[in-house]
Amino acid sequence: METMVDDIGVVVVEVLRAARYKESTIGNYQKSIRWLAVLAQKDDGRYTPALGAEFASMTTSPRTGRFSGQRRFDYGRLVSVFDSYVATGLVSLVKGTRGAGIVVPHCAAFVALADAWSDEVERRGLAISTRSAYGRAAREYLLFLEASGITSWEEADGTTIFGYLDSLLERWAPSALWSAVTNFRPFLAFTRRQDLLDALTMARIRRWHQLIPELAERDELLVVRACTGRDVPARDAAITLLALVTGLRACDLIALRLKDIDWRGSTLGIVQQKTGNPLTLPLPAVVLGKLAEYVLGDRPHSDIPNVFLRSLAPHLALADHASIYAITRRTFRAAGVTQTKVGTRKLRHHAATKLLRAGTPLPTISAILGHSSPDSTNVYLGEDTEQMRACVLPLPAGTAR
Repeated sequence: METMVDDIGVVVVEVLRAARYKESTIGNYQKSIRWLAVLAQKDDGRYTPALGAEFASMTTSPRTGRFSGQRRFDYGRLVSVFDSYVATGLVSLVKGTRGAGIVVPHCAAFVALADAWSDEVERRGLAISTRSAYGRAAREYLLFLEASGITSWEEADGTTIFGYLDSLLERWAPSALWSAVTNFRPFLAFTRRQDLLDALTMARIRRWHQLIPELAERDELLVVRACTGRDVPARDAAITLLALVTGLRACDLIALRLKDIDWRGSTLGIVQQKTGNPLTLPLPAVVLGKLAEYVLGDRPHSDIPNVFLRSLAPHLALADHASIYAITRRTFRAAGVTQTKVGTRKLRHHAATKLLRAGTPLPTISAILGHSSPDSTNVYLGEDTEQMRACVLPLPAGTAR
């Protein structure tokens, strides 16, 4: 069995091509292999798990001198593949669930802290998606500390909070940074580091309450026509129609299982990933038909229980929210709707607004959208301007205008 980086790299690329990976993805692997070979020169080009661990920890960009999430992902992914080959003689391309590509810290103190936080969020009984987001935020901060030369929790101070938030701007838009802070704050509270919590508060990251433009009726019609025709693959059409009609969250679309669909009763029943609450929704004939077309005709043969799988090998469950966004974006483009940014958030707003205009009571809309609190539905009141105008009281006679 080969032990040289270059030789293992050849095997990995052959397996990737045999599995029909995209050439762009293979190119990213080859780029990482070249950098790994440079590091391996100190060991005469030989690969070991220890060398791989060192390579995976190289998360600082030499160009900017800052933490790079892309380097962390690419290097960690390659090391996982190389380690599988060294351990078994076979290249394993098996992917885990969302967040599996995240590299864990290396120093013992940070590993223990991350494990303790993982046990805590599990003990709290939080939803899987919430546990994943909380764990990822904690690990990313600990990795940032390691990349900054800090290997003791006591050494972390308020300046590292500002540096960490600054590093996130490489991947997050300023308007979305609030979401990252929301997932990060509980970890700091768990560690009882009030100084770090104070620094996070001083950063003054505020939530942006962005008004989401309504989806025009003409655009909706174009999308439905494309999904019910042959312009869009059955999988993409089914996902888009489900989001458009039911307002399901991306995490629930990803987690949807074959057994969740009642084909005879034309309903689907799930336990929501975000809230842990059960939810049963009716499926219109057009949605059910497109689901059946995908499951019976286009879905790859697999033992994976999820309904929606990757169309390219390996045929695993969809990875994360970004995959759903890419699918809905392609569908809208195929329908000729190119001027509208679309994702499940916009489609949830669209579904809620249509229900509101149809005179559906807010508690019913709240149940359909799977809100844990009916108050969460009040945000959609601002979308229906006609209904809002009807609530305006006339000025008393004689009042100055």
